[in-house]
Amino acid sequence: MRQITIPQGYTSLLSIYETQKAIDLLKRLFADRLSGALRLHRVSAPLFVAAASGLNDDLNGVERPVRFGINGVEGDAVIVHSLAKWKRLALKRYQFQVGEGLYTDMNAIRRDEELDGLHSAYVDQWDWEKIIDREDRNVAYLQQTVRAIVSALADTQNFLRTVFPQLCVLPQMPTQVTFVTTQDLEDLYPDKTPKEREDAFVREHPVTFLMGIGGKLKSGKPHDGRAPDYDDWSLNGDILMWDSVGQRSLEVSSMGIRVDEESLERQLKLAGCEERRELPFHKMLLNGELPLTMGGGIGQSRVSMLLLGKAHIGEVQSSLWDEENIKACQEAGVLLL
Repeated sequence: MRQITIPQGYTSLLSIYETQKAIDLLKRLFADRLSGALRLHRVSAPLFVAAASGLNDDLNGVERPVRFGINGVEGDAVIVHSLAKWKRLALKRYQFQVGEGLYTDMNAIRRDEELDGLHSAYVDQWDWEKIIDREDRNVAYLQQTVRAIVSALADTQNFLRTVFPQLCVLPQMPTQVTFVTTQDLEDLYPDKTPKEREDAFVREHPVTFLMGIGGKLKSGKPHDGRAPDYDDWSLNGDILMWDSVGQRSLEVSSMGIRVDEESLERQLKLAGCEERRELPFHKMLLNGELPLTMGGGIGQSRVSMLLLGKAHIGEVQSSLWDEENIKACQEAGVLLL
């Protein structure tokens, strides 16, 4: 059930024009630091792909993509939910080598998103993907990459604070990352919902990487849904940070080491999606024609909220909102872009 809660007495630290300048600076700074830390090259990315290609990310498996026809093109197109599969195919096409990768500004429409202070129908991310060796398909390499991303975020915050000193009232982002599994959280908080578990843990550990998302836990339920055909459920996770303004856990990135032939077969079977083996992307992967990769998406609006001290995602992006969100923001004096 959604919650549209603006903290009592909340006021923006930046004016609307200062907010726009800060977002522009933030995006340029972080992209530069991320690409340097992970050896990534910027590329252009699609807003939509062919529906029959199997390239669109199915997210939790229930979201409906926006589907439409294009004049003169056979078959429908769908607006992407994310670029998890497209990026892997792009790395092959661009003939990148092990250790190299790409990043792009990804824009998407998720029409079934439940709108609240953290969720919008419009999605903007830094999407990234890099080629790895088979021996790098392990937890240690995953954690090393998470630390590099967190360090890039902390560097970005530090620079922003020199340009906009009013942001110094926000807590300094720790560079120490706490790693925990979804099963650990279920064991710690068996009577809480997954979101309540995240809030409880991240309140005490303000930068957390929650590992192992997609597969069933001891309770028989997954912590959260993940499509079976991009992340390896045993080698993935979310970067969660404590939002001091909203007093909640904020997911800023979903990422992981991608499926290889073995884990794809296993996860398609577990998810009851074995028919996907016949899709072009999946055939290439199962035949060993795609590189081994890791990657993720880092929410641009989520990071902007966190680093600029915003209470509602509509303060840092332009979208469409229902009456409930509009009324809550009007009553709190929050300006939606």
